[in-house]
Amino acid sequence: MAIHYHCRHCGVKLGSIANSVISAEQLGLHKLSDKERQEMVTYQQNGDVEIQSICEDCQESLQRNPEYHGLDYLLH
Repeated sequence: MAIHYHCRHCGVKLGSIANSVISAEQLGLHKLSDKERQEMVTYQQNGDVEIQSICEDCQESLQRNPEYHGLDYLLH
C-alpha cells in the first residue's frame, strides 16, 4: 500500500509514502470530518490511498486572489 498526495487544484503530485503500516491518525485523517474525508481521500482497488491536498503555488494564488476559491482548477 502506498499513499499518494496530489494538489486538488492543479493536480501536481506532491509526494508519496510507501509504507503499509501508517495509520490514519499518523496521517492526520482522523481530524477530517466525514464530508472532508469523502472529498479528499480516495481508496484504490490495489490498496493505495490518494489524498487531495494543496501545493504551495496554489495556496499562494488563493491567498492573493480569494475569488479563485470558487474555481475547481487553477493554472499557474
